[in-house]
Amino acid sequence: MKLLDQLCLSIRNAAEFNGEIQVEPACILWSDGDGQWEDAIPILQRELPELIVLGDYAPEQGRGPAIWLRCVIADQIEELRLPEGEVPILYLPGVSRQDMRATESCPDHLKPLAELQYRGVIWSQINAKDWTILAFLMSLGIDVAKDGDTRSAMRLALAPLLEEEVSRLEGQRLGHEYFNTLLSSDFHRDLLQWLDQGDDFKAARNDNEWQAFVELCRSQLSFNPATEGILHGATHLANRDGAWRAVWERFCEAPVRYHNVPQHIRQCKVPKFDLFTDEQVAGGWPQWNDAEEENLRKGLARLADLPAHDALSSIAQLEEKHHGRRKLVWAEIGEAPLACALAHLATIAKLTSLCPATGSVDELETRYCTHGWRIDDAVMRALEQMDKPADVKVVTAAIRAAYLPWLEDSARHLQKLVDSETYPGGTHLQANDAAYAEGDCVLFVDGLRFDTGKRLAESLQAHGLKVAEHAVWTALPSVTATGKAAVSPVADKIRGEEGNVDFEPSVADTGQSLRGGYHLKKLLKQAGWTVLENAEYGDGTGMAWCEFGNIDQEGHDRGWKLAKHIDALIREVHDRISELLNAGWQSVHVVTDHGWLLLPGGLDKVDLPSALVESKWGRCAAIKSGAKTEERLYPWYWNPDQSFALAEGVRCFKKGEEYAHGGLSLQECLTLQLTVTRGGSLRPVSIEDVVWKGLRCTVVVDGDASGLVLDIRRQAGEASSSVVVNVKPLKANGTASVVVEDEEMEGLEVTIVLTDQDGSLASQAATIIGGSTHA
Repeated sequence: MKLLDQLCLSIRNAAEFNGEIQVEPACILWSDGDGQWEDAIPILQRELPELIVLGDYAPEQGRGPAIWLRCVIADQIEELRLPEGEVPILYLPGVSRQDMRATESCPDHLKPLAELQYRGVIWSQINAKDWTILAFLMSLGIDVAKDGDTRSAMRLALAPLLEEEVSRLEGQRLGHEYFNTLLSSDFHRDLLQWLDQGDDFKAARNDNEWQAFVELCRSQLSFNPATEGILHGATHLANRDGAWRAVWERFCEAPVRYHNVPQHIRQCKVPKFDLFTDEQVAGGWPQWNDAEEENLRKGLARLADLPAHDALSSIAQLEEKHHGRRKLVWAEIGEAPLACALAHLATIAKLTSLCPATGSVDELETRYCTHGWRIDDAVMRALEQMDKPADVKVVTAAIRAAYLPWLEDSARHLQKLVDSETYPGGTHLQANDAAYAEGDCVLFVDGLRFDTGKRLAESLQAHGLKVAEHAVWTALPSVTATGKAAVSPVADKIRGEEGNVDFEPSVADTGQSLRGGYHLKKLLKQAGWTVLENAEYGDGTGMAWCEFGNIDQEGHDRGWKLAKHIDALIREVHDRISELLNAGWQSVHVVTDHGWLLLPGGLDKVDLPSALVESKWGRCAAIKSGAKTEERLYPWYWNPDQSFALAEGVRCFKKGEEYAHGGLSLQECLTLQLTVTRGGSLRPVSIEDVVWKGLRCTVVVDGDASGLVLDIRRQAGEASSSVVVNVKPLKANGTASVVVEDEEMEGLEVTIVLTDQDGSLASQAATIIGGSTHA
């Protein structure tokens, strides 16, 4: 029972009488000389509609002068009718029982009520004294401290105190901190809000709540917010001394909620940084973090003047010094971007040593699939952190010092191998081993580089989808015109026309160019494929081709800033795959045309006179017939008799290109194809309805229920704890029924579970055998 209920019961019980020898009292008088209960009267009036109050005239609040109260209990006031069957209760704030007792000396404003002490009853203690809050709590057997601070805090916290369960108050000693906590139920949160909001925090609270907050600060932190102010509190918070450490830890849990706190700390006088031994001491001060970021900025800038091996060593040393700052709150709120980028620069420094530009093509491929792609991914993730031009500048310097030499060496070694052997991507004359079946959908994503393909695969797997990966060398040159047709299911119906300077193949039978995509889609339809546009999903029957994503276009438009948008682009592709699977396709095969090079600051330019070329792209060019050039020539995938030039290493035929493709490098040419199918876990299903008839339980499932099995268990994750006679597969309509094996289990709390063929949980809901369900 709540204390409020106990109080109402006690007041009403004051009107109990023996009908054989007494008449019903005209009213219950509640005298309260100290006005201790006054703040709780609005709450009590909701529970006691017969309660009226002595005071200024306000009939809508059940309050008025003495003569008005007399008229109300005499049922003479039309605007206020008390409930029948209840004895009226008259609350008299500021009036003690002694004031009522002496009728002759009774104050004039109370005289209309004086005689009611004889016709009514007074709610008072056994000793005839007015009920105080302390006395009432003690009458219930609750142990309360009797010091002045406790009495004051108890009055301030009366409203929330009345909502407490009496059983919770028993068995403990209630002091002023307990009552203050009632008004500030989450003290650390309130303190941080005050440090964040200042006067606005105080204005949003009533006097009692503010005073309780002040008292808690004084008792728990020896700090008075009313007199010492926000900056003094911010200093304590940054120093994290004593009990303030718990406040700091709370701030670190959700710093974005208190976005003004760092600025307030910056307004405070800080200790000298040379007194700090490590971030554990200084980490509470954003000024220290700012200084460390500046030191790191200078350290990264110096990398531009170092040889590659020295740059890698320096990055490792910087990482050793600054890695701890990534664990601090300043990194979480974006105030340590260089420290965060340094983690990825350190990955570059570490992994480049594991992926030397040596060995055969197969060895290059194996190392790249194992470690190399992580280097490219680290570059993207380091750039992703950058916003300020000064930070972009030094991270660019670090990437060019640590990444560019490896990029250049691996590209040149691959080009050298291809010169002496054959390109692993082959030509259209070689058999295409891609085999598709009923229910397959091929999704073409332009420019899905190997590392971005890995990110996509991880995202899909995290959402319960099964992903098979297959490394594939793209067609040369690594541009969309050549590559898209090569990964299409109708590649065997395509050829390269003589004299084509745009790397755009044609329909083998008619010679019509695939430029614009019309004739490629026509070929697909003629071969029995459904072509889905962006807003179409199909019905899962037959085979389908669709194109989605604009990673390549974003790269050409944004340059290095593609890194800041790549995750959003991958999410779009992820969503498209999920939608296709939900539409009924059994498998989605993700294919791409090429990868790309991305280097902040731009790829080095190599001169190729325009007089020598028919067309020139970033990394490839069609050479005029009879023209002589020192650039390496390579056969076109669609027509080996036609050659084109590729820039050496990772250079570019255009100036200032940060994003480019069309050449020969691991990043441009080794891609990742994905085959995505529905997984066993994290399936989009839910238990919508549960019906018990005796020991038989029937469930209705919303979502894809194919292959799922219904069971009821004592422990959801333990198949051996099943309580049913036999588990049952879900029907096509999403329903199934099972029977509990033992009737003595009725009333037992258990869990309904849906599992897939692998035994993984797909959904669950609590229930009571034979009874109610808690979803």
